[in-house]
Amino acid sequence: MTQSIFMDIKDAKNFCVILAGGRGRRLWPASRNAYPKQFIDFFGTGKTMLQSTVDRVCKIIPKENIYICTCKEYLALVQEQLPCLTEQNILVEPIHRNTAPSVAWATMRILKRNSEANVIVVPSDQLVLDEERFIYCLNVGLGYVSENNVLLAMGVKPTRPEPGYGYIQLGDLSCKPDVYMVKSFTEKPEREFAKMFMESGEFYWNTGIFISNALHLIQSFEAIFPIVLRTLRLNRVNYTYEEEMAYVEENYPRYPNLSLDYAILEQSRNVYVMKCDFGWADLGTWHAIYEAMSKVEADNVVIDSLVEMEDCRNNIIRLPKGRLGVISGLDGYIVVEQDNVLLICKKGDSSSLVKKYASEVQMKYGEEFV
Repeated sequence: MTQSIFMDIKDAKNFCVILAGGRGRRLWPASRNAYPKQFIDFFGTGKTMLQSTVDRVCKIIPKENIYICTCKEYLALVQEQLPCLTEQNILVEPIHRNTAPSVAWATMRILKRNSEANVIVVPSDQLVLDEERFIYCLNVGLGYVSENNVLLAMGVKPTRPEPGYGYIQLGDLSCKPDVYMVKSFTEKPEREFAKMFMESGEFYWNTGIFISNALHLIQSFEAIFPIVLRTLRLNRVNYTYEEEMAYVEENYPRYPNLSLDYAILEQSRNVYVMKCDFGWADLGTWHAIYEAMSKVEADNVVIDSLVEMEDCRNNIIRLPKGRLGVISGLDGYIVVEQDNVLLICKKGDSSSLVKKYASEVQMKYGEEFV
C-alpha cells in the first residue's frame, strides 16, 4: 500500500489533540503575549502555524475529531483562525497548568465519544517538510497503538548538536521495525552532551508528537496525577457537556503544572519511540529556525523580508512588511523587528537570552513591548 493511499484513509476512531496555548517567548519580538507564534503567518505562506498544523492532520483525521487545547487569552484567536471547529472541539484551560493536564482532559472527552479511540498529540508550531512521509509515519504509529498498550513518541535523527531539544535514547527493538523501547530521556542538554548524543547514534530528537490508544493514555495520566478527572470519568458516565465544564472549572486547579514530555517520557511506563524521517524542526527558537530554513547567499536566512546585504554571513533576519533592511558587515546575528521592538543579538544558543531580554523589557518598559 502506498503513502498516497494511506492519506485517503480517515478512520473515525482516530483523533488528534493540537497544543496551542504557549506564549512563544523564545521567538520574541515576533511572538508576543497577545499574539504568540502559533497564530502568526510566520513565513508569509498565507496560513498561520496553527492553520498549517490543522491542514496537515486533516489529511488523516476527520475534522470533527480534531481538538485544540489553549488558554482563555487565545480562545478568540483560535475561533477566528479555525471557524470550522465547534465549541466542543476547543478546550480552554480554566487556569494554566502546562500541557499534560490539558491533554488528559482532552483524552477524557475523546473517550466519552469513542471508547476505542486512538489519539495523536501534536504541537501547533512545528515545521514538517515531507507531509506525505509524515502522514505515513502517523498511520504506522496509529496501527501500532491500536494493537499495543504503549505510549509512542515520534523521534527524528539529530542533524546537529542542538541544546534546545529533548533527546530520547533508543532501547531494545520491539516487534515492529523502527519502534524501540525508550531507554532514557534528556531535556535540553548542554551542547557538549548534545554532541555526544548525536555522535553515539543511540539518541533521537523528541518531536513532541505522541500517539496512544485513548484508554491507555488516560490510565497513564491517572497513574501519575491526583484523582481529578478520574472521578468524573468513572463515576458519572452520562454527564453532559455543561456538567463536564462545571466540574473542570472547579477541579482543574488541583492538577500539577506538568509538561506532556515529562509526564510521558519520564513518568510513564511502556514508552516507545519510533524512528521517523519526515523533515522536522521545532520552530521554538530563532537558532532552530535558522538551522531548519534554506539559506541564501553566505548562509543567511531571510524570512519573508525585503533586505539588501553586503558582506553578511550566518544571520537570520525578519522584518515587517513595507520595511527595507540595508545591512552590511554582520556575522552571526538575529535581526528581528516587530511593531514597537527591534531585536539585534548574537545568534548562538539564543533561546535563554531572548527570554531574558523579553522579561527585562517587560519589567522596565511594560506589557506593550512584550
